[in-house]
Amino acid sequence: MSVSSTDLRNIAIIGHNGTGKTSLLEQILFQSGVVSRAESIDSGKTTSDYTEEEIARQISIHTAIANISFEGKSLTFLDTPGTADFIGEVISAFRSCETALMAVDSRDGAQIETIKLWKRLNDRNKPRAVFMNKIDRDRADFFAAFTNLKETLPATYVPITIPMGVGDGFKGVINLIERKAYTFNANGKETVGDIPSEFNDLFEEYELQLIEAAAEGADDLIEKYFDAGTLTPDEIRRGLREGLQDNRVVPVFAGSSLLGSGISSLLTFIRNNFPSPVGKTDFIVTDGKESEITIDPEGEASAYVFKTTIDQFSGKLSCIKVVKGTIAGDTDLTNPELGKKERPGKVYKLVGKKLVEVDSLTAGDIGVIAKSNICYTNATLVHGDANYQFLPLRFPSPIYSLAIQAGDKKSEDKMNDALHRIIEEDLTFQTSFNEETKESTVRGMGELHINMILDKIKEKQKISINTKLPKIAYRETITKKSGVVEYAHKKQSGGHGQYGKVLIEIEPLQRGEYYSFTNAIKGGSVSKGYMPGIEKGLQDAMHEGFLAHYPLVDIGVTIVDGKEHPVDSSEMAFRLAAKGAMRAAIDKAGPVLLEPFMKLSVYIDDKYLGDILSDLSGKRGRVQGQEDIGGGIQMVKAEVPQAEMLNYAIDLKSMTSGTGSFEIEFDHYEMVSGRIADDVIKAAKAAYEEENA
Repeated sequence: MSVSSTDLRNIAIIGHNGTGKTSLLEQILFQSGVVSRAESIDSGKTTSDYTEEEIARQISIHTAIANISFEGKSLTFLDTPGTADFIGEVISAFRSCETALMAVDSRDGAQIETIKLWKRLNDRNKPRAVFMNKIDRDRADFFAAFTNLKETLPATYVPITIPMGVGDGFKGVINLIERKAYTFNANGKETVGDIPSEFNDLFEEYELQLIEAAAEGADDLIEKYFDAGTLTPDEIRRGLREGLQDNRVVPVFAGSSLLGSGISSLLTFIRNNFPSPVGKTDFIVTDGKESEITIDPEGEASAYVFKTTIDQFSGKLSCIKVVKGTIAGDTDLTNPELGKKERPGKVYKLVGKKLVEVDSLTAGDIGVIAKSNICYTNATLVHGDANYQFLPLRFPSPIYSLAIQAGDKKSEDKMNDALHRIIEEDLTFQTSFNEETKESTVRGMGELHINMILDKIKEKQKISINTKLPKIAYRETITKKSGVVEYAHKKQSGGHGQYGKVLIEIEPLQRGEYYSFTNAIKGGSVSKGYMPGIEKGLQDAMHEGFLAHYPLVDIGVTIVDGKEHPVDSSEMAFRLAAKGAMRAAIDKAGPVLLEPFMKLSVYIDDKYLGDILSDLSGKRGRVQGQEDIGGGIQMVKAEVPQAEMLNYAIDLKSMTSGTGSFEIEFDHYEMVSGRIADDVIKAAKAAYEEENA
């Protein structure tokens, strides 16, 4: 059955780890009749946490997609991980959904990932709602958590449902719009009734907040509220709908995903008030220029791939967001980047790992194409001759690296094949071979992220993988001019000999300029035909390094004179002469070691601030500033040597009891001297001698 684009709702369920996102989706699927019972996390049978590693660890690792039909609307939920290691999954969900549903633990209020995710939503101006979960637990306090949210993450919050009791005394929720009470029973279903008299005062207090916030959703309602002092139920609904559409209000719901309480009101509100995709915008690139594109059921079909999964039974599944037109099994789709065309054959929607075949996907739909040869994450799919591509997803830089090595050649082939498949699924996971350090490295969003991937490969492929911290890519440079240095390469062994003589001067360049070459020879003492050989010799010397076999950078070379022999000179002779001259010049130019510095942003609770600052100081870091981002969370910005950061993912977890997180990226190289430089040079020389023994 085809569904109109205006009847679609796409919702990313997000929140700090352990706030009950997966259980919430499970109850939504149960209440809407998609599953016959709501499974617990402990059972390992939930719809959205279905992979072996998710079941074993009892955490969400991948974004799971579940589509339901509810009262004539098509609702697609994306259940995202709450751990910072898997932020890439959340980013892809943000891109493809028009609204976010933030799960908050009513015992804790806003936590560190709540705040960071909220900031990402603000960056996108994305509408959102809050589900205050776990009202049935000990220490639960909806009203304290509600106040905490308002203080921590300022916004116009609108209470839609409020709890009747908390903890063991929790009876259900009051729907402020409907003015009804929803109680739950043992079978997980909710029953509608009148509001118990004991909650009348509470109802009146929060109904007033509801009306005031709804009035802010539309300009004419503000005037009506000032004149009449109240709004009708229909006016309240319109104010909330328009306010949510423009991200001016944040609806708040109370409930328990364990008991199935508060789900009916949540689903009804989503159906009636969450925005459809129609008229929303995405971003495309045409001839290098970025512009907006509107989600519209009219026009030639176009879509982008926001996620790739590889299923052992179904093969490669490409999750797509349709932006224009309609895509069916017989639609001709072209990938402009590849210049290749294919027909999907069939199109699907997902309910966890279950593929549900549908006739077509219309603009705004989230669906799946299976076993495609032209689909991969960030791929653009168009019907016709469209000359644009969708803007790629932007993921943060990896923060943790390991050097890896398989036990033998056969194991190495298996490892590399498995890594290639994982990279196709997870763009925040990267691999590379460093020609300089001769190491294969993997990079990811944290220790947990990388270890889970490697553990999965070892278990599936039955191989061993050795890991260690990667070597640092140090550099060398010079600090002063060398003066003119002369070097001659002579060799005579019967017949033609080898002869080349060069006079050069070197000087330091600005950091990042790498290399420059100037031919200042006058009078033609060295033929121009030998200049390529001379430059190769200079590059040879720079590549080999001087102090510790690390590449030399940021050096300007001027050749001022030279001499050639009519018989014995050759390009090779001048190459060797230039290399020798370069090494002699470097010796006189104050060679030093450079180390990479990283730009670091750390997110931690207030109580850990002193420990973090002290630790960064001990790591030779320079704090650039700190910012209170709300909710007792501090963001510290610093520049720190990469050598001090190799284990920071583990160090930070230890210092903050697992609550801290960070972002890191390469920034620049700086000179390192003294004992630290001596130790690095000594270790590098020893390693070089061992490798070349």
